[in-house]
Amino acid sequence: MKVLIVEDEPLAVKNLSLMIRELRPNWEIAECLDSIETATSFFANNNQVDLAFFDIHLADGISFKIFENADVNCAIIFTTAYDQYALKAFKVNSIDYLLKPLQKVDLEKAILKFENQQTKTGVDFDALFKAFEKKEEFQKRFLVFAGNKIKTIPVEDVAYFFSENKRAFLIKKSGEQFTVDGSLDKIEKGLNPQNFFRINRQFIIGFDAIVEMEPYTKSRVYLKVNPTTEKETIVSVERSSDFKKWLNQ
Repeated sequence: MKVLIVEDEPLAVKNLSLMIRELRPNWEIAECLDSIETATSFFANNNQVDLAFFDIHLADGISFKIFENADVNCAIIFTTAYDQYALKAFKVNSIDYLLKPLQKVDLEKAILKFENQQTKTGVDFDALFKAFEKKEEFQKRFLVFAGNKIKTIPVEDVAYFFSENKRAFLIKKSGEQFTVDGSLDKIEKGLNPQNFFRINRQFIIGFDAIVEMEPYTKSRVYLKVNPTTEKETIVSVERSSDFKKWLNQ
């Protein structure tokens, strides 16, 4: 069995390669490519593999562009840090996806699904594109608590969210702070990933709230936000790479 990896993060390539070799020692990793350009060239030159792992966000764009310029005849398993970004697309096509950081148990399930479906022919990439490009329905407003009163805040008025002592808070661009129902995990799923990013376990930052960015230790990024906060708004190590991709959309 020949496998292709299309991923632009060296550490992610290393981790995925190690897990594949542990789970399927007899499989051959034919190539590890890091861009749309190199992957397109690979398939355009009639190179054949049985299975490919595609990161969705590559340095030179979204990996779906590969299918526009080359015939991809192998099975695909996508990897992504954005579960809400393409989840609907994968569900309508029996194509599996792995959410970063990758877990061995999830990889094993994806491989088993591939092995069980090898007798099926082809993938409906036209349907995949349509589902991927279909406008996502994101939350338009948030129910918040202001003393003894309940009100709603339009999402365009939100600067960022943070959690503290198992409670979630919404900060408006005006600086007002409100308690909001639900965890940050739940809130994140309803937000448009084009406009908001989960920088660490405590903060979800809106793009418009970022004032300045500075390099920090261990490849992390320090953010100065508006409205200001005394809490540390630092992009975690494991999220820094995807944060930079998010900024460069």
